[in-house]
Parts: sequence; C-alpha cells; structure tokens
Amino acid sequence: MSENIRIGIVGYGNLGRGVALAVRQNPDMELVGIFSRRAPAELDAPDPGTPVLPLDGLADRRGDIDVLILCGGSKDDLPEQGPALAAHFNTVDSFDTHARIPEYFAAVDGPARAGGTTALISTGWDPGMFSLNRLYGEALLPDGDTYTFWGKGLSQGHSDALRRVPGVAGGVQYTVPSPAAIDAVRSGRRPVLTTREKHRRECYVVLGEGADAAAVEQAIVTMPDYFADYDTEVRVISAEELERDHGAMPHGGFVIRSGTTGGGHAQVVEYRLQLESNPEFTASVLVAFARATYRLNARGEVGARTVLDVPPGLLSPKSPETLRAELL
Repeated sequence: MSENIRIGIVGYGNLGRGVALAVRQNPDMELVGIFSRRAPAELDAPDPGTPVLPLDGLADRRGDIDVLILCGGSKDDLPEQGPALAAHFNTVDSFDTHARIPEYFAAVDGPARAGGTTALISTGWDPGMFSLNRLYGEALLPDGDTYTFWGKGLSQGHSDALRRVPGVAGGVQYTVPSPAAIDAVRSGRRPVLTTREKHRRECYVVLGEGADAAAVEQAIVTMPDYFADYDTEVRVISAEELERDHGAMPHGGFVIRSGTTGGGHAQVVEYRLQLESNPEFTASVLVAFARATYRLNARGEVGARTVLDVPPGLLSPKSPETLRAELL
C-alpha cells in the first residue's frame, strides 16, 4: 500500500471540484488524477500538478489509484459507470435515486466481487448521513416515526435530471419543506404526512431554441422518482437570470425521530444540516467514505457496501486509540 490514499476523480462538475478541494484538506490522501469526458484543456484543477486525463485513459492507471470517487449524475452516468468501474477499482459514489438503490447495489455488487474491489454506493448527506441518522433513530426509539425534510435548497440530483429533459438548456431545482409540517413533527404529535404535505419543488429552467414551454413543463412535473409525487412549479427564466440569481448551491434539512420510550415518555431526536455549499459538503462526505472504503478493501471486504455497513471509526484519519481517548 502507498503511504497516502491515492484518489482519482471521475467527472469534474460541481461535485468533482468539491472532491478535489476536500482531498486537499486530508493529509493522508493525494489526488492522482481527474478523468473526464471533456477535453482536459477545459478543466481547471485546484493543483496545477494534478493530471487531467480523458476518461477512456482510465484503464491504464489502474495500478496508480486506490479509490475512484465517481462524481457523475444518478440518472444516466452512475448506472453505467458504477458497475463498469467497480470491476477494476475501489469506488465511492453518490447515487441518490432512493427508489432504485437496491437494484443499483445489486448491479455494482457482482462486478466488485468478481474484481476483488470494494464499491461504496449512495453516500453523501442523503442518502448518506441522513440514512445513518434514520437508522439510529429507529434503533433507539422502536416505538416511533421518522420524518425527513429537505431544504430549502438546491438539489444537485434533481437539477441534473431537470437539465436532461428535452428542450431544457439550463436549470436548477429547489426543494422547499413545509414549515407547518416541521412544527407538527417537532411537537411530538407524530402526524401522518403525505409526500405532497411535506415538500414542494421549484424549478427554474432556461428553454433551448424552439422548445415548447408547455411540453417541457409536462415532462418535468410527470417525471417519476423526481417530481411526479410533489407539487412542482416550473418557471421559465433567461440564461442571464439563471447565472445571476441561481449560482449558489445552498441546501440542508432535518431528520427527526419522534417516539415513545418504555415508560410512556415522548422523545424527539433531531439531526440538522445547514449547508452553504451542497456539492462541497457532499464531496467531503464522499472523501471520508473513500478512506473507509480503502480500509475495508485492505481487510479483504469486497463487493458493494453502503454507509450502513461501515464502522464509523473507519471514516477518521485518527487511530482507534486516539478516537477512544478524544471522542468517547
């Protein structure tokens, strides 16, 4: 094994740039390559010394990379790249189509087991950190209900799906939680809430030349897994408005477990994230789990994994002895 964990990045959009910045904050890691379908000259790596290479040259670097962090979109990129790359590399990704995680896990698990690699899927903050807190809440309060609220914030996965709709030249999507629903949950009353009662979605789109606004809106609001189950508003704006008003990427949300312990007492557990940059925080989670993936593979644990399978101590660069002394 090398002294540092050697990280490769596949895909260099907002998330890929966040991963490159996060690797620089971890002294036990080094970024050994950025791989993209775009021309290398179009990419601006944080460190001028980092190789920027075409994606089709990745196979030649197999012996130089300990963990590949996959930064493509969940709708089209990861379903293809995840299984293909897990056959040859340890990988970490942020596949976030919740309804399809079981089938994606199965698609990645076979190639990873055959290749002797470890593939950690669906990490970030949701799925990822929120998944862990849902598990903790259910385990600690078996008599209870779990509620997840997202936003208000810009969703990378939903924005990516939005931009792939025919006729959309650019766009972003904001998830907006219902204040009344959050207050009802925090009260401990354990309300029954539908998907539509908890959130709504705001889409801002720039139309491509000749695109029909009504057709674009219909394609968006009926898209399964992303918009069909929500009250979704689609607003057509100019490219200038998109750049001026929607360049920041804030997000956040809450996981709340409301339950009753054995003596009949109401208990509410809440985990909150307030993020100024969604992609940079997501990237930081991916990088921490890349460390865990590297260690799992070194132990001989191969195949697909999720955050629910990772001992938390493996995320930290600190030794078990140091963690026991400092954090317990």
